Amino acid sequence: MWVALAALAMAGCGKADPDRVEAARYDSVWLWAGVRPTDAVRKASTVYILDGEIRGRPARFAPLRIAMPKAPNPHLWLVVRTDTLDWPAGAHSDIVARLDRWAAAGNRVDGLQVDFDAATRGLDGYADFLSRLRSALPRRYKLSITGLMDWSANGDPAALKRLGGIVDEVVIQTYQGRTTIPGYEAYFRRMKGFPLPFKVGLVDNGRWHEPAGLADEPNFRGYVVFLLNDR
Repeated sequence: MWVALAALAMAGCGKADPDRVEAARYDSVWLWAGVRPTDAVRKASTVYILDGEIRGRPARFAPLRIAMPKAPNPHLWLVVRTDTLDWPAGAHSDIVARLDRWAAAGNRVDGLQVDFDAATRGLDGYADFLSRLRSALPRRYKLSITGLMDWSANGDPAALKRLGGIVDEVVIQTYQGRTTIPGYEAYFRRMKGFPLPFKVGLVDNGRWHEPAGLADEPNFRGYVVFLLNDR
């Protein structure tokens, strides 16, 4: 009897948790500097790779990767994280040169992603910045941005529509640090009719239960998982 109970307990412990985010289940991931590549990276069809940051006063580009990626199979996005929209002179041309070097190395480079926490009330100014950036990018490169869940609830519809004419996608972040933001379901109830092509960003090992109706949204393009090192 005790043997049977122990076996049942072990089986229960090994049962997959459907609400825990496991990167291996998804085909798109973010790979940040300092995070060890895992099987999820090697299996992914799309990888967003943090290449550097534009930060400081005055702002400057700080590279975060020593080696250039060499991955001919997945689609790659070069990610630039920034805490300012006051970019230094030459930043646009420098980023295009980095994209070109990635492509020349044999990578399938889709484009540039800007990781910036634009305030919901500042979306119109953000659109001005992105419009200038889009003009500087060759058409062979797409433009992606990260976005906040609050955009869906309180974003100005006109500003969101304007962004839709500039960027190719927005990846809505549902986490902070290593943890899924509680109450995300309420934000996604307001996603109906979201006017931009969008993906949903999840954090590895976070909690996620897909809200009703999300998969039916015409502009929904799937998920991206933010990878973390094991503690």
